Formats: sequence, C-alpha cells, structure tokens
Amino acid sequence: MSAPAQSPGRSAAPVEGAHPTREAVLSLLLREGEATAARLAASLGVSVQAMRRHLRSLEEDGLVEASAATEGPGRPSNRWHLTAQGQGRFPDGSENFALGLLHTLSESLPEDTLELVLRQQAEEKAADYRRMIGSGSLQARLERLVELRRKEGYVAECRRDDDPATGGDGAAWVISEFHCSVMRIAEQYPVVCDQELRLIRRTFPDCAVERVHWRLEGGHSCGFRLSPRGDGHAGVPPTGP
Repeated sequence: MSAPAQSPGRSAAPVEGAHPTREAVLSLLLREGEATAARLAASLGVSVQAMRRHLRSLEEDGLVEASAATEGPGRPSNRWHLTAQGQGRFPDGSENFALGLLHTLSESLPEDTLELVLRQQAEEKAADYRRMIGSGSLQARLERLVELRRKEGYVAECRRDDDPATGGDGAAWVISEFHCSVMRIAEQYPVVCDQELRLIRRTFPDCAVERVHWRLEGGHSCGFRLSPRGDGHAGVPPTGP
C-alpha cells in the first residue's frame, strides 16, 4: 500500500529560518525524483525566473543539481534532482532502526556478546579508516579522518594541543566532535562510546589515545587527545581496549 500523498511543504525536515519555497522545492523533488524549473514553478505558483533563483541558491548549498535533458526540438532543458546532501534533509528512520536492533540484541544476547559484536564492528571500521586516510603526518591523517567523519554526519575538527594548562606540548593533537550522529543511541547504550574510543585507537595505532571530553558527562563535545608514541608501534594496532 502506498503512503498517502502529502502537500509539497510538509515532508521536509523542519529547518529554523528556512525559506518556505526552498523547502517546498526540496519536498517536490523528493516526491517526483526530478523536474524542470518550469514544472516546479507551475506547481508552487511562482515565476520561472524566481524558481531559477531558488534552484541556483539550493545548488550553491549543495542540496540540488541539474542534468541536461532533450525534450523535442530546441535547447536542452535542465532537470533538477536532490543530491545526497539534499536527501539527507529528510528523516530516514535509520536511528530508530538501530535503537530497536540494539534493544533486541541486548535482550537476546549476554552482555559480553553484545560488546564483542560492537568491538568487531569498531575493528572493521578502523581498518576502513586506515585504508582511506592512508599514510603521512599525524596532522594530515587527522584532517582526512575529520573529513570522513563530517561526511558521516559528525561536526568534527582537529587542532594541535599546545595548551600547557592541559599538559599540551605541541606534539599531541585533539580531535573534537561537537555533533554526534549516534548521540541518541549512545545515551541509551554508553557501550557505543567505549567502542568509539577503541575505533580512534585502532585508526591511529602509532598514537596513545585518551578521551578528554565526553558529552555523556556534561561536556559540549566529545574529544580525544592523540599523542605520538615514538616507540616503533606505527602501523601496529594496540592491544587492550
């Protein structure tokens, strides 16, 4: 059974300060897949010129893109569709699915078995990260990791730790995550955060990694300090948690 039709402005995730026409355009493209500026303008009751301005603005924000299509004689027309970032403006239910799955596993499996499953997931993710960030200086690898994390929905950054008040000597780095894409999951299953620490340690085996900020303990971000080992452990995943 198909879902009941919704009005163009209803299905977008609410965004504070968002222009209603822009949000309606995103909703229409979500429903129709792709459309010309003329088609969108007619559906929303605005001029084609105004619609083109909205589309260019959405394109600059990375939410839509166009591809040329030939429809009969004359110049090809642009057909607009959502980018992956534009699709991400709409709830996908994956968080609720993950919470439900973890609840079922926690009820069905011994606690140590659930931790083992999450540990294995962290190991596999770290191996993927090591492959994607490649080699190079710690700064270069951290910057590549931050970019990967941003694509996964985290608001992340890295900086050199040169604050004497925190024991920083300029050799260590801190990676901070101000928005966590799995925060709701972590609130109910803090063991996920334990595996996050393991993930960073396995991704940077040539560093000693410690948690320095934790949102679950009242911090405004989650943070990890990475200190180069300088003991010949580069490329060798550490043992232990």
